This record gives sequence, C-alpha cells and structure tokens, in this order.
Amino acid sequence: MNRLAAMETFVRVVDAGSFSNAAKLLRVGQPAVSKTVAQLEDRLGVRLLLRSTLGLTPTEAGWKFYEGAKRSLAEAEDAEHTARQAGTGLSGRLRVCAPVTFARMHVIPKLPSFLEENSSLNIDVVLDDRNIDLVEQGIDLALRMGRLSDSSLTARKIGESARLVVGTPGYFANFGTPKTPRDLIMHQAIIYEQGEGGTNWAFQKGNTATSVTLGGRLHVSAAEGVREGVLAGMGLAIASEWMFAPELAAKAVIPVLTDWSLPAIDLWIVSSSGRQMSAKARTFATFVEHCVTNIQQNS
Repeated sequence: MNRLAAMETFVRVVDAGSFSNAAKLLRVGQPAVSKTVAQLEDRLGVRLLLRSTLGLTPTEAGWKFYEGAKRSLAEAEDAEHTARQAGTGLSGRLRVCAPVTFARMHVIPKLPSFLEENSSLNIDVVLDDRNIDLVEQGIDLALRMGRLSDSSLTARKIGESARLVVGTPGYFANFGTPKTPRDLIMHQAIIYEQGEGGTNWAFQKGNTATSVTLGGRLHVSAAEGVREGVLAGMGLAIASEWMFAPELAAKAVIPVLTDWSLPAIDLWIVSSSGRQMSAKARTFATFVEHCVTNIQQNS
C-alpha cells in the first residue's frame, strides 16, 4: 500500500463526507476508495470510520489519523515545492517580524549574503518588541523571545541566551559593585517594560534562591532604550547576553553577580497555526538558526 496515497484518500473521504464524493474528487471508482480505507483499518488495527445511513463519521482514532495525515500531506507538498525551487532560488516577498535590538545586531548585518543567494526575494522586516498579531499584519514568520502566551501559534525554539546583571565599568566605579542580589536594591536599574522584563527577578545559586525587586528612574518600552541607558552610565540592567554581546566582548560592559543565575531567555520562530510555512519562510528560518549558532559559538 502506498502510505501517502492512502492518507490522501482517507483525508478526501473525511472532507467529502462519503466514499462516492471522495471517488469523484480523486477520479477513481468508489470500490477503490472503500478498499483503501478498509486496508488502512486492517493495517492500523483500529476502526477509522463509523458508517451509518446518515453518512460517515470518524472515530476518535480516525480524527487523530486525519489530523496527522493532513500534516504529512502538507509537509510532503512543501518538500516538493522546495525541491522544485532549489535550482531557481526563492522569489516574491517575505514579511518577517523580529525584536528590534536582536534583529539590528544579529540578523540584519548578515542579510546581504542571504539576499545575494536569493536575488529574486524581497524581505519586509517589521521591527517590534511587542507580540503583534501575525495574521492582521500579514506576517509570514516572526522571531519571539521569552515565554509564548499565544497557544494559537506554531512555534519552534531555536536558541536561548543567559541573562546577566550588566553595567559599565564607570557606573560600578561610581556606585559600587553589588556582591549579592539584595545589593541591587541600592542601585539604579534600567527597567525594560515588555513581557520579559519588569522589576521582579529570581536569582539562584545552588540550593539557594532569592527574589529582588529592582528600582530605577528610567523605564523603557524597547530593548534599544535599555542598551542606551546602560551605555550612558545611568544604571545597571538585567538583560540577555545577546543584547550586549559586542560590549561584553570589548569589556565596555561587564557582568556582575556571575555566581548567581537567572532564568535564561528563549528565542522562538513562530508562524500562524494551521498555515503551512512557505519554502521561503522555512529557508529564512534556517538562515536565522545559523545566525544564532554563530552568536553562541562566538560568545
């Protein structure tokens, strides 16, 4: 039995509601459709469809097989499409959303090589630290950091970054270096107001855990503001290692309390659920994964 063909036949039967309607769509005889479904049931050892005078109704096992079969058929179709385009490159327009600072520092500088390889592809990069509506904004692919609260998205984790307490050498020279998380209460902090920021932080060292509420006169809604506030010596910040990667390497910013750990921040590739990711979106996702790998290798 051709498994992919059998999956397609079963999906057609469920979608069409009868063997006869599915046979018309597949341009085969009804007996062939009935035989394929019967063979599927024999091979799987479960009843997939309940037959009655009112029509066909999938069993619980039938619904699960239907959903898995639809995904497999969509992936097979996309694989064929990707293979066909391999010789000609990608084309059209791709609309991507990404956090401002991460994209500016780690993605956009590497775009020239990606665009050179795909000379017929145009990219719209929507820079926004907020979790905007992908469907409403026509986004094909988005990068998101931290916990994902929207269960309607299809998501894949592609990396994570440690969080650090950072400040400039000048700031710590003027105001002292905190020795314990509780010391942070005496310092000015640049507070990031998006979902993965805030004032409350949990530190861990071995079996010891402690929570601290930061205070600061400067609150910002974008990571760019955190960077500029720290680099201007206005205070320290709790931020991802990615956010200050060049300055950490150059020692223009230094980490403190390094014997304590903070929750890492995850990076995800997300797309609208129920919408098969296009070949160009999948290719761009692979490109971003390579960018993340390079960051981690150089850190």
